[in-house]
Amino acid sequence: MRLKMDNLKSANKNLAVTAAACATTALLTYAICSIRSSNEETDEQRERSTMAAKRSAAQSLSDKIQVLSGKPKGTLLNDLSLQEIYLWEVEHLGAHFKSEFSGLNKMKNQSVYSEYTSEPSSPVAVSVRGGDGGSDYNKLISNHEVIIADIKQKPAEGGQPNRTRAYVRAGPRKHLHFNPGGVTAAIVTCGGLCPGLNNVIRELTNTLIHLYGCKKVLGIRGGYAGFYTDAWQPMELTPEIVNNIHHEGGTFLGSSRGGFEIDKTIAFLKKHKINQLYVIGGDGTHRGAFRIHEECMKLKMNVGVCGIPKTIDNDVDHIDRSFGFSSAVQAAQSAIRTAKTEASCNLPNGIGIVKLMGRSAGFVAVHAAMSSGDVDLCLVPEIPIVLEGEKGCLPFLKKRVKEQGFAVVVVAEGAGEELLGESTEVDASGNKKLPAIGEFLKSKINEYFSKHDPQGATVKYVDPSYIIRSCPANAADSLYCMQLAQNAVHGLMAGYTGFSVGLCNNRMVLLPIPYLVETSPRHMDAHGRTWERVLSITRQPNTAKPMQPGEKASYAPMLR
Repeated sequence: MRLKMDNLKSANKNLAVTAAACATTALLTYAICSIRSSNEETDEQRERSTMAAKRSAAQSLSDKIQVLSGKPKGTLLNDLSLQEIYLWEVEHLGAHFKSEFSGLNKMKNQSVYSEYTSEPSSPVAVSVRGGDGGSDYNKLISNHEVIIADIKQKPAEGGQPNRTRAYVRAGPRKHLHFNPGGVTAAIVTCGGLCPGLNNVIRELTNTLIHLYGCKKVLGIRGGYAGFYTDAWQPMELTPEIVNNIHHEGGTFLGSSRGGFEIDKTIAFLKKHKINQLYVIGGDGTHRGAFRIHEECMKLKMNVGVCGIPKTIDNDVDHIDRSFGFSSAVQAAQSAIRTAKTEASCNLPNGIGIVKLMGRSAGFVAVHAAMSSGDVDLCLVPEIPIVLEGEKGCLPFLKKRVKEQGFAVVVVAEGAGEELLGESTEVDASGNKKLPAIGEFLKSKINEYFSKHDPQGATVKYVDPSYIIRSCPANAADSLYCMQLAQNAVHGLMAGYTGFSVGLCNNRMVLLPIPYLVETSPRHMDAHGRTWERVLSITRQPNTAKPMQPGEKASYAPMLR
């Protein structure tokens, strides 16, 4: 018995040794194969790394040589160059009138309000502290410091040189045309409401008084009509009065459409000795501002006139965007979410329609649709509406409702004129009255579903139009309004006139008003990348008209 047990133990021991040997052999075999594979990979990687190191060293040496010779880093593109740059010049009062101020431009603050003499005829500044009076600006803009308009470039075609326009860069200048202590400025807001109007009024007032120590700032009530309407007397604006107005929507000064009277406006400027006028409004308002400028030049009045573009539709051309646009798109999100909730909860076949502002341009609608991610169909003035057929929006909506149980539609107020006809009626600003596209769509959707689905459809219509334009500015627009206001004041103080201020290629610039309004209102490019992005999100049929031979896509610097 004992012998059997010993033999069994010996057998088990031999079995364990054999198993361990087999495992060791397997591991050694795997390790050898892995080492061979690893060595092969390492050789390839080493070769690639060596080549990459050589390229990097060569590029680094080239970059260092270029930097030492005053050139930027990178590869020189020999087939790409910009041969001709055309500056959009802004008229300067110095060409017609002698400068009122011979000192250097300094940044002022409350403690040095009185350092400028209040006599406009005085050519110099007097500092109450006996020093240089104020602090230096970190950056002063020099002559012919410009912002290139066309930031995208490609090799020239057909032997023609690459050409672009350029804008005068905005910002404080070394020399001033006006003696700030003698400036009486006026601010007027015209046309419809827009988020950020109060921010612009506030920052204009603060910049004029805090940064430059101006004599007086007047607020004109009720738009252009406020220059001559007895019931709307102008009010003096101070930093204390405007301190909290930026937290409210609308305009502290009030606004109105139309009412432009050139003779009465000039009479007001003379009576109150206004020498700087700030006009906040759209392209129509800007045309009026330029008429005031022309009349002042004709009458040899040393008055600077500046416009600040304001449009909820974002349709003033050349600028990246208008102030208030971002806030309006943000405010529209609530309406879209409401429409989605109504559509998804009201059975059967729930459909929510949201009508947003956009008289001739669909920027608010498309940006609201893209940023929400909840929109199934977006309709804008630039793209014809097709109701039925292969590309019809009604069959598309029926298919989408069948897929997910509901659908959300966003439509710009100016869409569908090809279906409803163009109105001949206009408002006081000359804007044509628009047909009721929202109600029309609701009726057509109900009619179509009743015909093709025994359950019909449950359609809810949401119209937040005035809500999105009467809200306060959001943080992004508040910052933008401050930049617009400060640079408008810098421009007029330096002596520029007949210009508007705006953001172009994310840089603040001064734009001559005639060029700005020449192509305004702008439209969304039906063949551009913005509309392409909308289609990628909604997956709706593309009903844009095909481009004709020789036709070029329109350009708007929105979401390039």
